[in-house]
Amino acid sequence: MTTLDDLSALGEEPFADAVSKLEELLVQSGRAFLLGAGCSKCAGLPLTKELTEAALSSDKLDVTTKAILTAIRGLFDGALDANIEDYLSELIDLLAIAERRDSRGATKKEVEFGTASYSAVQLRAAADQIKSSIGKLMDGKVAIETHQRFVKAVHRPQRPGKSMSSHVVDYLVLNYDTVLEDALALERLPFADGLEGGVTGWWSPATFDRSGLAARVLKLHGSINWCEFPGDPLPRRIANSLQVESTKERRILIWPASTKYQETQLDPYAQLADRARRVLRPSRGSQCVLVVCGYRYGDAHINLEMDRALRDSAGDLTIVAFTSENEPVGQLKTWHADASVTEQVLIFANRGFFHGAKVYSSTKDLLWWKFENITRLLEGER
Repeated sequence: MTTLDDLSALGEEPFADAVSKLEELLVQSGRAFLLGAGCSKCAGLPLTKELTEAALSSDKLDVTTKAILTAIRGLFDGALDANIEDYLSELIDLLAIAERRDSRGATKKEVEFGTASYSAVQLRAAADQIKSSIGKLMDGKVAIETHQRFVKAVHRPQRPGKSMSSHVVDYLVLNYDTVLEDALALERLPFADGLEGGVTGWWSPATFDRSGLAARVLKLHGSINWCEFPGDPLPRRIANSLQVESTKERRILIWPASTKYQETQLDPYAQLADRARRVLRPSRGSQCVLVVCGYRYGDAHINLEMDRALRDSAGDLTIVAFTSENEPVGQLKTWHADASVTEQVLIFANRGFFHGAKVYSSTKDLLWWKFENITRLLEGER
C-alpha cells in the first residue's frame, strides 16, 4: 500500500491561506490545466529523463538510427537537461535540410554531422523508429486511479458548500499518453480531443466546439494513439486489431519537433496551438485560471505562449504554478520578479508560496506540487 505524504502543514497558516486562494480561483468562470510529464509519473509512466534513457537503449532502433541518435546526443554535450524531445527536434531540423536539398535537386543531398553523412531516407527512418520506441514505452499497464480522482474533483467537487464553474474545462496536455482521456471516459465526462469516431477515428477539430462538453483535451505534442498515413498529415486513430492495407506505412504522430506550430490549416499542431492561445486569452471581462502541474518549464515555445498571454491579458489570466523547486527559478522567477505580472502568478513551490509581495517560506518540504497531492487538495483535504 502506498504511503501518503503528510499534508498537515497545508491546513495551518500561512499555507492554509494559499490553499484557500487556490480554491477561490477555481470557482472562476474559466479553468484550464497544463499537464506535463510529472502528472503521469503516479500512473507508472516515465518522466522525460527516464523516457530519454529508455528510448536511447530501445531495441526498436537499428544500427543506423542508434548511430544517428548518438551523434545528435553528442551535439548537446554540455547542455542542461537535454532530452529525447531535444534530440527529435534536432533530427527533424536535419531531415528538413536533407529534404529541401533533395527537392531542389542539389548534388549534395546528404547532411553531415558526427563522423558521417545521412540521407533524408535514413533520417526519416530514424525519426519513425524513435517515435515508435517512445510509443512502445508508453504502451504498458498504467495505474489510473489518481487521474480518475483528479477529474472527478475538478468536475464534481465533493466538499459541502463548494461548487465549480459549469464552463468547459480545457486541458493543455504535453504528454503522449492517454491517461487523462481514459480517466474522463471512465468518469463518464463528455470530452473532445479533436478526433471524431471512437477507437478508430479521424481528425475533426470541429468536435472541440460541440455543445454539452465537460472538457477539451488539447494534446499539444500529439498522442501515442495518433498515427499519420502517407500523404495525409492529419491524425488518425486506428484500432490495433484492425488489418487495413493502407495503415501498414502509418507513422506514430507524436512530438512535432522544430517544425511544430507551422501556420497551415493542414498542421494539427498549429490548430491545437491556435486553440490553446484562445484558451489563454479570455474575452475582456471574463477570467481564466491556468493551473500548471508536472511541468518543468523546459519548452521555450510553451513558456513564450504563456508569457505573451499573461502580458496581453490585462489581468484576465491568472497562472497557478506548482513546482518541485524550493523557490521560483527560471521562468517562474522572471514572472515573480516582474512587477507588471507578479500579482497574476501564484507559485506553489516545494518550500514556500510566492504571490507578489506575499511570500510564505517553509523549512520543510510541502510536497503540494505532486500530482497526487494536488488531487488531494482539489478533493478538499487539508
